[in-house]
Amino acid sequence: MAQQQLDTDALWHHFKETKDPQSKELLAEHYAFLVKYAAGRMSMTLPDSVEYQDLVSYGCFGLLDAVEKFELQRGIKFETYAATRIRGAILDGLRSVDWIPRSVRAKARKFEAALRALEGELGRSPSDEEAAAAMELSMEDYYSLLDEVRTTSVLSLDEVINPDSGDDPLKMLDTIEDKDEGIEEHLLHGELLQELAGAVDRLPERERTVVALYYHESLTLKEIGHVLDVSESRVSQIHTKAIASLRSILAPH
Repeated sequence: MAQQQLDTDALWHHFKETKDPQSKELLAEHYAFLVKYAAGRMSMTLPDSVEYQDLVSYGCFGLLDAVEKFELQRGIKFETYAATRIRGAILDGLRSVDWIPRSVRAKARKFEAALRALEGELGRSPSDEEAAAAMELSMEDYYSLLDEVRTTSVLSLDEVINPDSGDDPLKMLDTIEDKDEGIEEHLLHGELLQELAGAVDRLPERERTVVALYYHESLTLKEIGHVLDVSESRVSQIHTKAIASLRSILAPH
């Protein structure tokens, strides 16, 4: 194991010094498991019409980009750095094929608008019952709506916050990554993280738990279901409601 690690370190240094294409390919092969993990995890929240292999293909572009841009002197693990770029590449690929129907996007926007209005009235994130009542839906129809718009929540934490920043835009998910950054970028991340943390704190306890377990602990929806003793589909609904609430809370910012 120690020899394998030594060889990997040597390969990294050789690639960064020479930009040797074969070394880049070997590094990509070594870290291919990161793409498979990200694709598998994201496929759980996507409809059956989205092929797993397509997600892997999108993620490979992110892995190659991560290998190219990774800076050894930063002193952070490549796996940590690559995870965000792989996920971002998968999401970019999904966006490029416009896989969410317009009708679903419209319903998601209407749902978020309703949550935003209730948030303003109540001064907190509304419960499922309050949201359903405000939208004049039965609980059965409300949960059906959550199931229908759940796919839109996959993109929410990866939306670009500063689209005019050039080649390395900042995404909401980046604010919870451990990065070595300049002072201005650090301050911006700090402000965004504070806003995001405050928004998460305003969520109901169960929604906070799902967000923490999914985004911080990297548990799957099925694993979270075991923790909360609910079905995987119910966890998906809770996640959808939580993300929609976060988007409505953070919209003014």
